[in-house]
Amino acid sequence: MRVQVLYSGGKDSSLSAVLLEPFFEVELVTCTFGSDAWRHAEKAARALGFPFRTMVLSPEIMDECIDLILRHGYPRYGISFVHRRALEALAAGSEYIADGTRRDDHSPMLTMSEVRSLEMRFGVSYIRPLAGYGRRAIDALVRRHFEIIEGPDIEKSDYEAEIRSSIKERYGEETVRRLFPTEHAQSRVMRRL
Repeated sequence: MRVQVLYSGGKDSSLSAVLLEPFFEVELVTCTFGSDAWRHAEKAARALGFPFRTMVLSPEIMDECIDLILRHGYPRYGISFVHRRALEALAAGSEYIADGTRRDDHSPMLTMSEVRSLEMRFGVSYIRPLAGYGRRAIDALVRRHFEIIEGPDIEKSDYEAEIRSSIKERYGEETVRRLFPTEHAQSRVMRRL
């Protein structure tokens, strides 16, 4: 059985892939809006030894994402919107899909009704391997299984990087700082231990 895992190259999606490995043939899939940021995820996928591919999302998804962020004044709803659309694109023609969302996540995160809707509409099984794990447990597993780099300026292949870039192009750096006021640590997997 093959599972396609939405993949950023960070520790959460990498740990999800490794947890699924005993049960599935894992393929890592990075969504992009056309930038070359996916190359960071490709390097991490190679380091983990999993097949990798990209999937291009439509510009309309980015437009609606930015509209949601501007309307609400923060990124949560926009990022969750992109995540839902990415899962839907991945679900078309798949039997099993997964991601690296964890128990403590606020965004992106599907509600249970959204999960059921996705599974029913596409006839897919959606798996969240980290849904029962808290941050401390995830960090302990990551330390045991990966060498990572971590910090606020780590380049990786997540939605937020392309969203920030697009907002900067359209509205300037000050708007980006207003909408994304806090920097949080990013991670990228360098190798498997």
